[in-house]
Amino acid sequence: MESAEKPRMQGSGSPIQVSRILRPDDANIAGNVHGGTILKMIEEAGAIISTRHCNSQNEERCVAVLARVERTDFLSPMSIGEVAHVSAVITYTSKHSVEVQVNVMAENILNGAKRMTNRATLWYVPLSVENVNKVVKVPPMQYSSPEQQEEGRKRYEAQKLDRIETRQRNGDIIFPAINVDRQSKEPYTVGYSQSSLIHLVGPSDCALHNFVQGGVTMKLMDEVAGIVAARHCKTNIVTASVDAINFHQKIEKGSVITVSGRMTFSSNKSMEIEVFVDVDHFLKSPTETAHAVTAFFTYVSLDKDGKALPIPTLKVETEDEKRRFEEGRNRYLQTKAKRMAEAMKCQ
Repeated sequence: MESAEKPRMQGSGSPIQVSRILRPDDANIAGNVHGGTILKMIEEAGAIISTRHCNSQNEERCVAVLARVERTDFLSPMSIGEVAHVSAVITYTSKHSVEVQVNVMAENILNGAKRMTNRATLWYVPLSVENVNKVVKVPPMQYSSPEQQEEGRKRYEAQKLDRIETRQRNGDIIFPAINVDRQSKEPYTVGYSQSSLIHLVGPSDCALHNFVQGGVTMKLMDEVAGIVAARHCKTNIVTASVDAINFHQKIEKGSVITVSGRMTFSSNKSMEIEVFVDVDHFLKSPTETAHAVTAFFTYVSLDKDGKALPIPTLKVETEDEKRRFEEGRNRYLQTKAKRMAEAMKCQ
């Protein structure tokens, strides 16, 4: 009797595209689509193409899990009724990780007009379905030129170094701000707007391994950061960009996560919010709590016509707050300089 041949997954030579119409439950009170909703769609597209590629040649089945999201800019807000087209393509593979480039387009289905709203780069690591602690080898991809491969290798080394540095500086903590008496705090201070959310990880939050999907975590982070920004400005706010999101630990089903955010810096037109996700594995280790995810979110304040409003200056009080403010200022100036350089290249 002949043995049945195992089915082969299709490779990842061409991009994939995921589309869906945006509905009222995707929006904030001003009618703009939540930044977290867009981040979740971006992550899902990246997970699909990465998992497909990693199973295209391997005999051992695996699932690609999110390890890092590079800086993501929100170029244009999306509205309810538009169609989001999320396309993903693999741009580099190392021995144990996959780089995915994701673009998001918004389509007005009444007139067919389209515009770019987001670009993001994500890194995934394939974990064995049978053994979640085993990282599976990634099948190599074909590059159009040696230069393309070398540029990918440089990006890989840079993100690897940044993840190590981020993990090392994560001794800093945010104490959860639950039921804070804000009347006792001065407006525009860090303590006044600081916010937290506690969430029990359920089955609907998880992927095949019973670990939280990266997109679910990012959506919760955006919600908390948005609350911080709204409390500071007391106006309509939208996500402008997200600095690198680093995933340091897997979050299991049944864990309790605390998502905490605090203001770190404000300029005249933008504000930076630092967000930590702490995981409590109380079913396995009642006393163990650790940082699982970290990121910086940038928001802008808009009037009813969508025009930018001035941001109230953040009042820093402690030496740690002053230090974080200066670090935020440096990130702001570096990003501003990078955008100016890119604009000059396009001229």
